[in-house]
Amino acid sequence: MHRPFIFNPWLFLSIAGILADQASKIWTLGHFSVYEIYVITSFFNWTLTYNPGAAFSFLSSASGWQMWFFSSVAAIVSVVVIIMLMTTPKQHKWHSVALSFLLAGAAGNLCDRLRFGYVIDVIQWHYQQWYWPTFNLADAFVVTAVIMWLLEEVFFKRAK
Repeated sequence: MHRPFIFNPWLFLSIAGILADQASKIWTLGHFSVYEIYVITSFFNWTLTYNPGAAFSFLSSASGWQMWFFSSVAAIVSVVVIIMLMTTPKQHKWHSVALSFLLAGAAGNLCDRLRFGYVIDVIQWHYQQWYWPTFNLADAFVVTAVIMWLLEEVFFKRAK
């Protein structure tokens, strides 16, 4: 028998991730101007940028339809992941954490799109003059979820 939805610990992990993502963005909005950069280390900056597209600014120059498209995808992913979290067996902790991170990432960026019409990005990595595209905690949660699934597929399932 599955736990009731409200008592699902993985949902609480997702909510914590969403809150951390949104708090970092709200703080940055209150302290930074657009494109202002605060150097943290020789390879890591904190900044404020807006991304109306998806990863790597994909479709950022489209006419506005992309906001609704990416919002719809994030909403559908969020609902599917919630259902998966509710039905994943309790002993599959690694898989549940990955799902929780995916939900935190999808919902975190969905909040931005619905509130502002774009995603707020704040984390900037670079090596000398080569810059990785600016991202946020929600993006990091999604990437972490994908890495966890790849590790699970390559190492954990082979071991069984």
